[in-house]
Amino acid sequence: MKKVTLYTDGACSGNPGIGGWGAVLMFKGAEKQISGAEESTTNNRMELTAVIEGLKCLKEPCQVDVYSDSAYTVNAFRNGWIYAWQKNGFKKADNKPVLNVDLWEILLELTQQHSVTFIKVKGHADNEYNNLCDKLATDAVKNLKSNL
Repeated sequence: MKKVTLYTDGACSGNPGIGGWGAVLMFKGAEKQISGAEESTTNNRMELTAVIEGLKCLKEPCQVDVYSDSAYTVNAFRNGWIYAWQKNGFKKADNKPVLNVDLWEILLELTQQHSVTFIKVKGHADNEYNNLCDKLATDAVKNLKSNL
């Protein structure tokens, strides 16, 4: 199974507001940068979208290390919340509905096609690729704003 590294980040200008996401995929020394933006969204939606879009780039099942500064995204998998939510009809322990169910369902499906490990990184620090993803996301926001 091919081993891929995926760095992701999301950004939002206002929350909710115009949002962007960025991702960098790495395989055997090659890098692919992707990004996008939406007019009305939240930071958490953009964090999830970055991972989804990165995983969608893979053409076959891979072993993927996903690096994200989003505790929301990473902890859902590392702490098993996503599986409890799914089992409980996407309701949290307090019986309130889980937000962003549409994206969680897509991400769950994608993680079942690959062997995915989520790794939390400190945001806006000294991680070169996290900073690059942040720039891709914020540039996507700026680009969308300038086209509105």
